[in-house]
This record gives sequence, C-alpha cells and structure tokens, in this order.
Amino acid sequence: MMMRSCCRPLERCFGRRNGDGLLWHMDLKPHASGDFSIAVAQANSSLEDQSQVFTSPSATYVGVYDGHGGPEASRFVNRHLFTYLHKFSKEQGGLSSDVIKRAFNATEEDFIQLVKRSLPVMPQIASVGSCCLVGAISEGELYVANLGDSRAVLGRRGFEREKNSVVAERLSTDHNVSCEKVRKEVESLHPDDQAVVVYIRGVWRIKGIIQVSRSIGDAYLKKPEFNRDPIFQRYGNLVPLKRPVLTAEPSIVTRSIRPHDLFLIFASDGLWEHLTDQVVVEIVFKNSRAGIAKRLVRAAIQEAAKKREMRYKDIQKIEKGIRRHFHDDITVIVIYLDHQRESFHSKGTLGSITAPVDVFSYNSEDAEENQVIGVF
Repeated sequence: MMMRSCCRPLERCFGRRNGDGLLWHMDLKPHASGDFSIAVAQANSSLEDQSQVFTSPSATYVGVYDGHGGPEASRFVNRHLFTYLHKFSKEQGGLSSDVIKRAFNATEEDFIQLVKRSLPVMPQIASVGSCCLVGAISEGELYVANLGDSRAVLGRRGFEREKNSVVAERLSTDHNVSCEKVRKEVESLHPDDQAVVVYIRGVWRIKGIIQVSRSIGDAYLKKPEFNRDPIFQRYGNLVPLKRPVLTAEPSIVTRSIRPHDLFLIFASDGLWEHLTDQVVVEIVFKNSRAGIAKRLVRAAIQEAAKKREMRYKDIQKIEKGIRRHFHDDITVIVIYLDHQRESFHSKGTLGSITAPVDVFSYNSEDAEENQVIGVF
C-alpha cells in the first residue's frame, strides 16, 4: 500500500514546462545522500522513454526505460519494476543482486503474459520492447543493473596521476551488437545460425531487426510460438526462431560509494549518441546543480543540430515524430553524492518522481489528454 501511494506521478506538481514544447525538466530535488535532477526531451510521436526516481530516508532508486516499437513496454516497466524491487527486498531483508534479478524476471514474465492476453486485439505488442536501466543506493552500496544500451556513468575526482580533475567511469554494459564483444557473444550462442547478426545499411542488427541484445519484451524474438500464431502472422514481421535471440538477464554491477565519487548520470542512448562519457561528466562538474539534467539534454540536442548544420532553435520548431529524424527521445537523471552528510541514512523524505508519460501531452493545454495516457 505504501509503495502504491508514493509512486503516484508527481510531475504536475514539480516538473516545469519550457519554451520547447517537447522538453520537460525538474531542476533539483533531495534524495537520501544528496540532490537529483531530471529532464526528458520527446522526439517520437509517442514518448517511448519512461523514467522515475524513488527516494526514502535510507535508499534511492533510479529507473530509465527506453522503449522501442512503441511505448507499451517502457510504460509497463515504469509501473511495475520498482514494486517488485520493494517486494523482494522486503522478503529477503534488504537489497541485493538476487533481488534485482528477481524483479527484472518478474517484470519480464508479467509483460509476456500481457502480450499473450493482448495479442488478439493488438498483435503488434509482440514486437514492442524496452531497454531497462536501474540504479539503487542503499547502505552506502551502489547497484547498477541494465538491459540494452541506456547507460550509467560515474563522475569521480581524478587521482594525482590523472590529467583530468573529474573522470568518467562507465558502470553499465551496452548490450548493443554495434559493440564487437556483444556481437561475438550473440554469435557464440547461435553457432548454427550464420545470419543471427547481419550488417544492414551501415548498422549491425540481430536478425536484421534490432540492435540491442537484451530487453524487456520483444516477445517475438524470445518466444518462437508467437511467430507461429495465426494472429501475429497476419500482422507480419515473422522471424523463424530455433531459440530466443534476445534475453532479459540483466548485467549487474555493485560497488561501495567511495569518497572521491561525486555524481552519477543515468541516461537513455539519446544522450550518449551525441555526447561522450567524459564530456558529460565535465558538463556536470563545471556547472551548478539546478537544472543540470536539462543542460545535458540541451547539449545533446545542440550536437544533433550541429550535425545537420542547424541551430538549436531550429530543432525546437520541429514537431514530434518528424523530430525523431534529428534525435531520439532523451532522458537524463543526475544523482549527486554528498559525502559531508553524516551517513546515507539522512533525513530524506519518502516519495517518487515520475516523468510525464508523454511530454507533448503534458505541455499541451488539454488536461484531460494527460489523464488518459498510459493504459499499460
């Protein structure tokens, strides 16, 4: 009951609108061991990125879910994953890698069941999926778990032998077959399938369809029975499978929070395709906290504009859907780590911030439209 009450979206109270009707941000809020900032820029017709931050006096949870094929999977994860994290954490007496794996698996199983139930009326849902990036700070320990190519990067102070005053340390693994290591991993699991990863129009893709090798959803690439279903066959996009070509097994990293750790950036690949890890941490390090997530989003869009020999304000004028040709949905959450606090059991409050389900609708004048979005 507690989890349900604190997970109600609070963006209408705390989020801000901008001159860019496809940008939403929240400048700064407290969490158990510092402050955090969040921003989202929409590019798709329906926002496929979803995100949330849960705070309590003893823990902070961060979630970034980058959907593909539609928003249904990312919205589903946004509504269910944290509930499972809290349930299993309570059952096992605290957070652990096993708790996180169980939460990911339960969310995946529930979504696959939803796909099966929805197939007769919405066959395309079998091809909807989401990357899933979760961070948690509890008892001075940091946990980072991910599926897909959203990324978590730590900004820490440089050591004496390092030339930079702030250093980027990547904490997550990009599960994207554009990376040779991931490509070889997928190929090794399918030695009898020479076409499991193919190079099409300058991009490596699994079965010529998808770049990420791990996700929530994408049922038709995990469950051969969906490709044999007459309803899905009428929808199309059939991919004969001998075995699953995608998995929902997360990569998990755990480490203690150290004195030289300054902040964490959790973001969808819409940020990282335009800015390097080091550039991002330097922007955070050199600028004030308030509005830092929005600053990163705008920096990425600025780079996207430069690539097209355009100005930022020109990008702002482009409507959703068409804007996807210039940049992806972008979600950024910056978590500051304040070591001067007495402990990681500071006087943080219990609550949850959820970014708008759809930024365009949130920023529009039609309040009723905001209320009906997000069936899944």
